[in-house]
Amino acid sequence: QVQLQESGPGLVKPSQTLSLTCTVSGGSITSVYTAWNWIRQPPGKGLEWMGVIAYDGRTYYSPSLESRTSISRDSSKNQISLQLMSVTPEDTGVYYCYVDDALGFGYWGQGTQVTVSS
Repeated sequence: QVQLQESGPGLVKPSQTLSLTCTVSGGSITSVYTAWNWIRQPPGKGLEWMGVIAYDGRTYYSPSLESRTSISRDSSKNQISLQLMSVTPEDTGVYYCYVDDALGFGYWGQGTQVTVSS
């Protein structure tokens, strides 16, 4: 079974870049037809899809975040990374890594809390 673990700084200052890593075990990020997503949940609000990197390296982003978001991968480490630039307090929330596998099953990481504050 695929397991995902998010990691990164819990506190980021406004205008800085947020960088998170999702470390994957039990499966390969290059496995055919897998799609590796970043999703976040601001406090008191619903889930917000941020973007995805597919098994072949293609990326797609939410239109509302596209100008500030970059998703990449390191196949040698089996990791997916998220960079969110020019953060504001509105970017505070829990950030999740999520994968859809080739059979249509979905797996979530436990999430990591990020607070944007000076």
